[in-house]
Amino acid sequence: MADKIDFKKTLDSYRATRGEFRIVDVPDMQYLMVDGAGDPNTSSAFADAIETLYPVAFKLKFASKRELGRDYVVPPLEGLWWSEDMASFTSARDESRWNWTLMVMVPEWIERNLVAAAVDQVAATSTPVRLGDIRLESVEEGRCVQTLHVGSFDDEADVLAELHDEFVPGNGLRMVGKHHEIYLSDFRRTAPEKLRTILRQPVAAASE
Repeated sequence: MADKIDFKKTLDSYRATRGEFRIVDVPDMQYLMVDGAGDPNTSSAFADAIETLYPVAFKLKFASKRELGRDYVVPPLEGLWWSEDMASFTSARDESRWNWTLMVMVPEWIERNLVAAAVDQVAATSTPVRLGDIRLESVEEGRCVQTLHVGSFDDEADVLAELHDEFVPGNGLRMVGKHHEIYLSDFRRTAPEKLRTILRQPVAAASE
């Protein structure tokens, strides 16, 4: 059997440095997804989404190892975030106006039949609230700007403002797509000041 793959170590798109904005070309990837809206600190749907994604993700990992002979580390939780007014993430921060999709990346060799089987296996032993909402979908981001934020989610606003208002236009770029976060720390078990989060923004040339 091949060695266990840790995508955080093998994919450049999972690398970021604190205090540095870096332009990176992100390959197309597929994810388990659950959608929601509202303040993640108070929304029960947010917690329910996490409690749905992980059981299915681990069933897939075990099926891949058992049936395909390909083992891997389950990647970290990720989230796409957007709002009608993106200032609700920065200068007019208002978490109640946020929309989100929580995600766990799935290797490209995982097909839909394995996902369906994993969902059935989870349903046979437990009934996560959002199990019927989970889906497999590809994300095509391409060129992005990303950085590592260390600290509380509430302290992201200044970093995002610098990214949105200074780095992106200052480098002849414009924002496209949805704000993307990759949670390298388990925020359910990590002190807020120690959280490590990759902040990513898809971009395109301003002239395009």
